[in-house]
Amino acid sequence: MGAQPQPADDDAVMRDLRKQVQTTTPLDPVQEKALLEKSSLGDRASLDRVVAANLGMVIRLAEAHHDRALSVPDLVMEGSIGLVEAARSFATSGERDFAKFAARKVGEQMDSAIAAEAAAVRDAELLVAAASDYERTELLLARELRRAPNESEIAEKLEWTVERTRYVAQVVAEARRRHDEELLAFIDPDAIDFDDTVDGE
Repeated sequence: MGAQPQPADDDAVMRDLRKQVQTTTPLDPVQEKALLEKSSLGDRASLDRVVAANLGMVIRLAEAHHDRALSVPDLVMEGSIGLVEAARSFATSGERDFAKFAARKVGEQMDSAIAAEAAAVRDAELLVAAASDYERTELLLARELRRAPNESEIAEKLEWTVERTRYVAQVVAEARRRHDEELLAFIDPDAIDFDDTVDGE
């Protein structure tokens, strides 16, 4: 999952998108029908024109769908995917009202993206909890056994499969490695007086 843009960046993106909407000439029904037919045949220029003409609708739906999971610009991007699909498939869909058809496709794409993001967040939270359980159990067993426990012993204690234990162990090891690298990045070797350290021993 990528880094979310900052609110200031979101505002700038939305200003640019709204400016595009304001400067795009609307399509009349005849133009729209011709462009949609060409879009269904793979004509990129026609597809781009249809998408540009319906960007305002995508923005309105993005603002209506907005929640904490995805920013409005992210939802506009997802909605644009649904709009492209609608433009490409409308001519052969049997539908008569492109606006309604497109709005449905755009909304479905946004809903799907929000659900996927929510699932990813839940998975991440579960993995963090599992890593915490693993570390706590590893420490407790090390005290009991007076040695480093193996993965089978940790798995038995946690009532996990060995495969799950091994996976979480890899996640924990990677987190520890990254923590060590970040810590070292903050340490300035020139600021450490190794002579004093040795003398003080």
